Amino acid sequence: MDRQGTGNNLKINIAIDGPAGAGKSTIARLVANELSYIYVDTGSMYRAVTWYMLKHKILPEFSAEVLQHAQNMVIELIPGANGQKVLVDGQDVSPFIRSQEVNGMVSQYAQIEGLRKHLVALQQQMAARKGVVMDGRDIGTTVLPDAELKVFMTASVKERALRRFKEMSDAPGLTLEQLEKDISERDRLDEGREVSPLRCAEDAIVLDTTQMDIPQVVETIVSYCRTHTNS
Repeated sequence: MDRQGTGNNLKINIAIDGPAGAGKSTIARLVANELSYIYVDTGSMYRAVTWYMLKHKILPEFSAEVLQHAQNMVIELIPGANGQKVLVDGQDVSPFIRSQEVNGMVSQYAQIEGLRKHLVALQQQMAARKGVVMDGRDIGTTVLPDAELKVFMTASVKERALRRFKEMSDAPGLTLEQLEKDISERDRLDEGREVSPLRCAEDAIVLDTTQMDIPQVVETIVSYCRTHTNS
């Protein structure tokens, strides 16, 4: 396997998987910053497609139409000081793709086999040069099965709902109880889908973050990476 760099400059690919609300995107971005790697938020790509389809009133049942439009979409992930910007056909949709409406529908679009194959191919192109941190639900098993470091981040449903609640505290009518139900349902859909279900890769390190804060999780994953590249 080709890898860029030698010695301490060796770059690897890092796959971070886990269920909804585990904090994967935040952690992956910070790990990438710490290592001077490129961060690829795969979930935002599915969210961008979901936002686009909802905007154009294309329901997930019409999978052929979804795929036709998705193949013509230009999705760009642009790193920035305040996090990654997500552009669709040149428009910054970052503020819109975390809405409750998108949260409630993204799993249904993500189950479309042709759409997953299309986005996986794009994600694999992004990782071809190494030095990438990628997070999602099937990175270690499907997107980057040869990633040198795989981490499966998890936490209790209650803790994941609490974290999401804090992120969305300004959403009108949102309750912690409803978020717990939504996350449990998202887990069921992600684990039960036929194409690339949520599961832990056999060679992944399982990291339960229920009792950990963000800096502790970042430090732990960075230490895994440095152990690997120095071995």
